[in-house]
Amino acid sequence: MNRSLIDSVGAGGAAFRSYAVGFVLALVLTGLSFALVMSGVLSRPATLIIIFAAAALQSLVHIHYFLHLDMSSKARWNVLALAFTALVMAIFIGGTVWIMYYLQYRLM
Repeated sequence: MNRSLIDSVGAGGAAFRSYAVGFVLALVLTGLSFALVMSGVLSRPATLIIIFAAAALQSLVHIHYFLHLDMSSKARWNVLALAFTALVMAIFIGGTVWIMYYLQYRLM
């Protein structure tokens, strides 16, 4: 990338490095999940556990490197809003699974 272009849009070397590290980590985590599924070297439960762990780690990579949310005082309210959103989503998803399980139990 042209250095004058980076300077003209206001992105410094540190910002570009941060995006590059996040991109590489996202590629590695995606490649890991893809390689596990395609190779079939692990059992199905082990593969699922590793894929879910890689997905959670990739979410954290995106939050830190691309959304720039961390525990600094400047971003604390954004992190709090994100945590509240995660809580509401967990309630919705957990409630949906609970209702579906109960319906299946009642229909059997």
